[in-house]
Amino acid sequence: MAGFIHDKLDTKLLVLYIMDRAAAPLDFATLTDLSMCDSGVDYFQFAEAVAELTDSGHLDQQGEVYAITGKGHRACAAGESSLSPVIRQRCDRRLAPLNQALKRKAQVRAQVAEQPQGFDVRLSMDDDQGSLFSLTLLSPTREDAQRIADSFLDHPDRVYNGLLGVLLTNDDGRGQH
Repeated sequence: MAGFIHDKLDTKLLVLYIMDRAAAPLDFATLTDLSMCDSGVDYFQFAEAVAELTDSGHLDQQGEVYAITGKGHRACAAGESSLSPVIRQRCDRRLAPLNQALKRKAQVRAQVAEQPQGFDVRLSMDDDQGSLFSLTLLSPTREDAQRIADSFLDHPDRVYNGLLGVLLTNDDGRGQH
C-alpha cells in the first residue's frame, strides 16, 4: 500500500494527532478532510477508526462535532512518535489556517436574545490579552438583530475601528491629541 498510513492503528493515531492539535472541536467533514493527507488513508477505515475512538472514550461526540478527551490526549502523546514526521508536518500545515480561523471565531462573538421590548444583540471581541470590547444593542425585530450580528461577525474589525474612530474624533472631525 502506498503512503505512510498502513493500517487502522496508523489511522487512529492520525485522527488523535489531528484532534490533539485542533484549536476547537471538529465536525466529521472537517476531520475527514484533514485526515485525507496521505494516499494510505482509506475512507472506510477512517470512518471505522473515528467510531472506535468514540466508543473507546478517546474522542467525545457532542452533536455534530468531535473533541479529544483526556484519554485521547494521553494516547496521542504515547503514540505520536510512531507517525511519520512527513505526516505530522502535513497535518500541522493543514491545521494552521483552520486553527487560525477557529481562534478568530472564538474571539469574535455575536448573540441574539429576545427581550420584552425587542431583541438584544450582544457583540464582543477579544484578543490574546482579553476583551477588546463588548456592546449590547436593542433591535426591534429578530431579522434586524440577526443582520446586525451577521454583519459584525463578517467585519468585526470595521465595527471596532469605526467605533474607535467616532469616539476618538473631536466635534470638528479631527482626531484628539
